[in-house]
Amino acid sequence: MALHFLGTAADVTAKREKYARIERERRFLLRELPPGLERKSPHTQIFDNYITGTRLRLRKIREPYRREWTWKLSQKFAPDPTDFSRTLISNIYLSQSEYEQLAVFEGNEIRKNRYPYLHEGRTYSIDVFLGMLWGLILAETEFETDEEMDTFTPPDFVALEVTNDEMFTGGALVHLTSDEIRAELQRRGELKNTQA
Repeated sequence: MALHFLGTAADVTAKREKYARIERERRFLLRELPPGLERKSPHTQIFDNYITGTRLRLRKIREPYRREWTWKLSQKFAPDPTDFSRTLISNIYLSQSEYEQLAVFEGNEIRKNRYPYLHEGRTYSIDVFLGMLWGLILAETEFETDEEMDTFTPPDFVALEVTNDEMFTGGALVHLTSDEIRAELQRRGELKNTQA
């Protein structure tokens, strides 16, 4: 009888990367919307449901100006649990009926409006959170290479970098309120007039 082994940790990582995309991004807490952006500016509406006990997320996206919907199932995780700037993400795009079949897993929902924002030639996603996270505003920007990401200087509209702060990952935010985030930042001495 032949025995089959998964191989080294590097082999397992290589197999994951074959089917997943590496996402390099840095995340920032904002005090307010950056200059030139308003709540009425063009945006998409995002409904994220984190499936308890897994690394899976059901996402529903609405384009309000075109009245179009997109549904997908995602897996996103950091291979190095101390570095959330580099994650592996896999997406499966769903039909509405497929999404509804999986929606039995809904329950841990985050709602937010996402605004595209161009600043000094770089595109940011500005997320304005709704519901229990009302008042929280985060900005994200993606990078093609590690070097580009590691040498990036945050723009002036940033209040605090939170890239490697687990509290600001989707899986953690789903269990928090904006008041709890504010209290934790104050406890750490990191609040400095931030909106959250």
